[in-house]
Amino acid sequence: MASSPRVGVLALQGDVREHARVLADLGADVVLVRRPAELAGVDGLVLPGGESSVIDKLSRAFGMRDPIRDAIAGGMPVFGTCAGLILLADRILDGIPGQESFGGLDITVRRNAFGGQVESFETDLDVPVLGAPAVRAAFIRAPVVEESGPDVEVLATLADDRIVAVRRGPVMGTSFHPETAGETRFHALFLESVRTRA
Repeated sequence: MASSPRVGVLALQGDVREHARVLADLGADVVLVRRPAELAGVDGLVLPGGESSVIDKLSRAFGMRDPIRDAIAGGMPVFGTCAGLILLADRILDGIPGQESFGGLDITVRRNAFGGQVESFETDLDVPVLGAPAVRAAFIRAPVVEESGPDVEVLATLADDRIVAVRRGPVMGTSFHPETAGETRFHALFLESVRTRA
């Protein structure tokens, strides 16, 4: 196996370039994934922030929904941020009518838990798995994890105990956007799981 893990960023909508830049800076061979054949050629997948209902619709239009579900079920490492976390949730509380997710995390998410764009905020999060320093996290129309199953590891919570980062095996999700804040440690953790599996 080459030292550069080959990872995909789902490139249907959202902040694709930001993720691709962080992953490339960390030494990954990055592929923009829009088709099942491109997904088949990568060892891990990032689901970017954006609009979860739009990504859901486009994934069906591009024939990507079932291949992504199958990849997750098959153990592919996947990292989702903001909308990506919603797409990884087994249950969505306030999705638009007909909205579906890929699943993979035994969690229930509330989509716009913090209100609209004007309620965006930044805060420092203690993330024990990453160590010091604290993570500077930006919440922009962000989801929150309302319930998590027994096999889901909670990686970070807000001061009021609301869950904002989780992991289950090789599948990880955050409510916030590390890719826009210069925070690379979540991506590094994701790449570790890709290398381990490969």
